[in-house]
Amino acid sequence: MAPLKKSGGFELDCPCMSVSEAGTLKPRSFAFPLSWVILATCSLNQWALDFSGNLERILDSIRIAKEKGATLRVGPELEITGYGCFDHFLEGDTYLHSWEMIASILSSPETDDILLDIGMPVMHKTVKYNCRIVVLNRKILLIRPKMFLANDGNYRELRYFTPWVKERQVENYYLPRMIQEITGQKTVPFGDAVISAKDTCVGCETCEELFTPQSPHIGMGLDGVEIFTNSSGSHHELRKLNTRIDLIKEATQKLGGVYLYANQQGCDGDRLYYDGCALIAVNGQIVAQGSQFSLQDVEVVTATIDIEDVRAFRARTASRGIQASKSEAYTRIEADIALSRPSLDADIRIAPDAPRPATYHTPEEEIALGPACWMWDYLRRSKTGGFFLPLSGGIDSCATATIVASMCRLVVRAAEEGNQQVILDARRIANQGEDYIPKDPREFANHLFHTCYMGTENSSQETRDRAKKLAEVIGSYHTDLNMDAVVSSIHTLFSYITGKTPKYKVHGGSQTENLALQNIQARLRMVLAYLFAQLLPWCRDKPGSLLVLGSANVDESLRGYLTKYDCSSADINPIGAISKTDLKRFIAYAEKAFDMPILADFLNATPTAELEPITADYVQSDEVDMGMTYNELSIFGRLRKVSQCGPFSMFSKLVHEWGGTLTPTEVAAKVKRFFFYYSINRHKLTTLTPSYHAESYSPDDNRFDLRPFLYNAAWTWQFKRIDRAAEALEANDKKKQ
Repeated sequence: MAPLKKSGGFELDCPCMSVSEAGTLKPRSFAFPLSWVILATCSLNQWALDFSGNLERILDSIRIAKEKGATLRVGPELEITGYGCFDHFLEGDTYLHSWEMIASILSSPETDDILLDIGMPVMHKTVKYNCRIVVLNRKILLIRPKMFLANDGNYRELRYFTPWVKERQVENYYLPRMIQEITGQKTVPFGDAVISAKDTCVGCETCEELFTPQSPHIGMGLDGVEIFTNSSGSHHELRKLNTRIDLIKEATQKLGGVYLYANQQGCDGDRLYYDGCALIAVNGQIVAQGSQFSLQDVEVVTATIDIEDVRAFRARTASRGIQASKSEAYTRIEADIALSRPSLDADIRIAPDAPRPATYHTPEEEIALGPACWMWDYLRRSKTGGFFLPLSGGIDSCATATIVASMCRLVVRAAEEGNQQVILDARRIANQGEDYIPKDPREFANHLFHTCYMGTENSSQETRDRAKKLAEVIGSYHTDLNMDAVVSSIHTLFSYITGKTPKYKVHGGSQTENLALQNIQARLRMVLAYLFAQLLPWCRDKPGSLLVLGSANVDESLRGYLTKYDCSSADINPIGAISKTDLKRFIAYAEKAFDMPILADFLNATPTAELEPITADYVQSDEVDMGMTYNELSIFGRLRKVSQCGPFSMFSKLVHEWGGTLTPTEVAAKVKRFFFYYSINRHKLTTLTPSYHAESYSPDDNRFDLRPFLYNAAWTWQFKRIDRAAEALEANDKKKQ
């Protein structure tokens, strides 16, 4: 090319070259090479059917992404509606309002010059789909329906949606008139396609599609897609994040590519807590990670990526090229945007984000953070004035109270960081003025947390003292009462009506009498708990009422070791899906992490319901009452639910696992005892307090655990089969001796 003159020449249209003062060509001095892109993914605290609030949070995330220089923004699954709408996904209103929100997004200048991946339900040809809406410059480029639906555990997507089964096929979708008027489009592509930008190619996955064996990203990657988005509604379980991160890394470990993971965050209306932790991975390595537990409603994670790294990574493996050459092509939807935008003003020393180790919380930290965030969302969105907890002096109610303390610590920390939404919610809940900012967890707890020790003649001074000291350390508004007069009046009423006076077992009564007398106390505590929850704010000149907290752990629920409609019956239960073993570890952690030495006293105490009289030779013990230890219950629970074992297969596994210390007959007795009590108490689980879901063997009825509640508790054939196997094994052992 001939040298260009400073005047009278022609305009050079080349992003890599410029014209010098002398009129000659020279390379542009870009801060970012042409292969560098800034990508954004996010965690949003969406709320089911909160369309206006969800829209505001989506627009906030787009604004933040653009401020950080991102040219692609990915949001969580079904972010327009919130993931947990359940049967509301069957209602036409949900789809109408979703399009109204998309209309608002398309009308906003915030959506200009950035590629957006947005989640919402869409009805196509009268079939309902879980979709991604890909938007650029006030146009819809593609509606991509989910192909593999989550339909196990907590998920019932096949109840609401249909999977898209036409691989690599696209149809015309006729847009609603309100959208046509904004975009000028009558139809848009609907189906399994990818987005072709000027400089790279982008493909969408949705949540379960990462977890399924034949993930779409495999085919897309072989067809040249370099950036994969995954929009998720993935809930928290203890120790689950490791699995999720491993899958995200593996998605591009062999394939190569950039993987952007977005997730819902917070309690969007049910038992689940979506734990955020947005991630960006490149070629199997994490380069950016968001927080897993946060009180922020909007969190945007960005990373600077060099797309050439993906191309170089893929070029190293010849077999990948052979497979890619045979790959069936996807329909490519053209996007008039280059995701790599060189900036003349940026610092030349800025480099792509380097790989970094993934961040994990210990299970103890997860218990401290997850239920606390869930409770804060529930409290602020239910418009109530705080919590009420029957504080027994035992480790379960202690753990619940400590989680409330953790919540207060998180609120104070968020307020210190200037989180205005948290400050506004804290002012309303604490019933304080416009200048109030929570600065001390104990002071804040005193506004909203109410505890009560409900003692009887069967209660010990030790548990009463522990409850009082714990309340003082946490800062709760604590009350202490003896309910003997209330219990006695019920005894008197029964004796007056029937002429019979029941006795405790230690006083010569039968098992039936003993159990009934215990249950009277437990059920009266529930009645008193709701009375105090409604009237204590009134006593303190505060508006509203309190949410009653339950404190039955997952092992007790599984065994049915609780009284139906006792003080385990409550509004919500933060520990209802956490094992006693994990709760003890959490208390040991919190003793030091929260500087609460009183917690050591709870760890060393023998678990007891304190519903029977204490004598010189008898103190009630939970594990003795249950006929099994809490550790054994955890094992039974995982085998029953996770490993899907019936009585015989559970025996078959445990006879090997416990064979070193127990005979086959002893193992058989333990298994049969568990299934007997599980069966006769299964009906109690139909009335369990809604609990924070944290454990893979939660017995939560009709939600996570779909099993009947009326059993033949004799398990006639199954138990005989166990007995025959145990006898045969012991006979064989005798022969070897």
